Amino acid sequence: MKLYNSKSNSLEEFKPIEEGKVSMYVCGPTVYNYAHIGNARPIVVFDLLRRVLETLGYDVKLVSNYTDVDDKIIKKASEEGVDESVISNRYIEAYEKVRKGLHADHVQATPKVTNTMPEIISFIQDLIDHDYAYASKGDVYFRVSKAEEYGAISSQNIDELMVGARIEENSNKENPLDFVLWKDTNDNGIKWDAPWGKGRPGWHTECVVMINNEFKQEIIDIHGGGQDLKFPHHENESAQCRALHNHDLANYWVHNAMLNIDGEKMSKSIGNVMWAQEFIDKLGENATRWLLMSTHYRLTLNITEELVEQTHKELDRIFQGLNKAYIELEKLEFQIDTNYDELRFNQFMDAMSDDLNVANANVVLFDTVKQLNAAVRQREINASDVSKYIVTVEKMLDVLGISYTRIVLDEAARLLFKQWNEAKARKDFDDADRYRGELIERGLL
Repeated sequence: MKLYNSKSNSLEEFKPIEEGKVSMYVCGPTVYNYAHIGNARPIVVFDLLRRVLETLGYDVKLVSNYTDVDDKIIKKASEEGVDESVISNRYIEAYEKVRKGLHADHVQATPKVTNTMPEIISFIQDLIDHDYAYASKGDVYFRVSKAEEYGAISSQNIDELMVGARIEENSNKENPLDFVLWKDTNDNGIKWDAPWGKGRPGWHTECVVMINNEFKQEIIDIHGGGQDLKFPHHENESAQCRALHNHDLANYWVHNAMLNIDGEKMSKSIGNVMWAQEFIDKLGENATRWLLMSTHYRLTLNITEELVEQTHKELDRIFQGLNKAYIELEKLEFQIDTNYDELRFNQFMDAMSDDLNVANANVVLFDTVKQLNAAVRQREINASDVSKYIVTVEKMLDVLGISYTRIVLDEAARLLFKQWNEAKARKDFDDADRYRGELIERGLL
C-alpha cells in the first residue's frame, strides 16, 4: 500500500506501527449545522481507505470525533433558547444519517469534546508544566517558538509566518504565532472550571487528547482530514504532541482536496451550498458515493450536471450487466459460488493500493463487466464463467463501498420466462410480446 504523506510531500510505502493493525483518526465536524456535500468527501475518502486496508488484511480501527463545543454552537443555542447539547445532538444525528447514506458508518468510536474535558485540562496542564504553554489572564497559549519542526506538515516556513502574522491588540500572547489552548469566557455559554479560570478548550488541543484517549497510544498510523485542516489545525496538533512526547502524532498525514460546484467554491453568498442529505436523497446513495470517488482524492472535485449524468451512466452499465447475469443464472437454476477471477481482482487492488487510484481500478472493473456481458451473450452460456465474473465485480464493488442486491426470481417470474421462451419457440409472437412486456414491467429485461 502506498499513501501520499503530506509531511514528506511524497508517496510512501505504508508500514503500520503494529504488524497487521492500523490506527486511523479523521477529524470530524463541528456540529453547529447540517453537513454540506463538501463535508461528505472526507467521509467517503477515509472509509474507502479503511476498506482497502481491510481487504489487504489489516485490522483497522477508525475513529472520528465530534466537536460539540464551539462559539457557533453556543450562539445557535442562545438564539433558540435551548441547551448547547440540543443543538449538537441534532446535527450529530443528521451527520450520522449522512454517513450511513454514504455507506461509511463503520467507525469504531466517535468521541465528543464534552466527554473528554478532564483529560483536556490535564493535558494542557502538562504542557504548562513542561514550559510549552503559559497562562495569561485566564487564557492559555502554546509557545510556538519552542516547537521543533513547526510547519512541516503544511510546508509552512516559520519565519514567513512570523512576517505575515499581525501582532494583535490583545497583548496576552508572547508571540503572535502562539495559539490558544484554553480561552477564558464570560458569556452565558457552556464552560468548565480549570486551574486558569472558567472557560473552554481550544480546538487544536481537543483532537490530540481524543486520539490519546481512544487509541491508548501516543502515536497513530494515519491522521486524516481535508486539506484546509493542514494549517493551522493539524500543524498545531502535531506541535503539542512533539512537545510532550518528542515525536509526531501520526506517521502518515493524509489530506483530501476540496470540492467545487460548477467551477466555484461553495458559498452562502453565491447561494450554491449543497446539503449532503439533500444530495443523497436526490442522486441516491450509490450515485453520491460514486460521484465523490470520481476524482482522485488529492485533486479538486468539480461537481457539474455532466458529472452527475456520467455517474448514473457508469453505475447503470455495472448494474445492468449484473442484473442480466443474475437472471440468466436464475433461469438456469445455477447457484453462484465463491470463485472469482483472482488475476483481475489483484489488478484492481494494485490500483487501489496505489494511493487510492480509483480511476485505474475502474478500468479493471469495467473491463470485467465487459467480460461478464460477453459471457452472458454466449449461445451456450458457461454458468461457471458467468458466476466467476459476477463474484469478481461484486468484490470490487464491496471495496468501493457500492451496494447491490442479487436478483432472485420468484415462481411467478420463472413461469413468465418459461412462457416467453415457449411462445418464441412456437413462433407465437403475440404471446411472446405480451410475456416480454410483463417481464419488462417487472424490471427483469
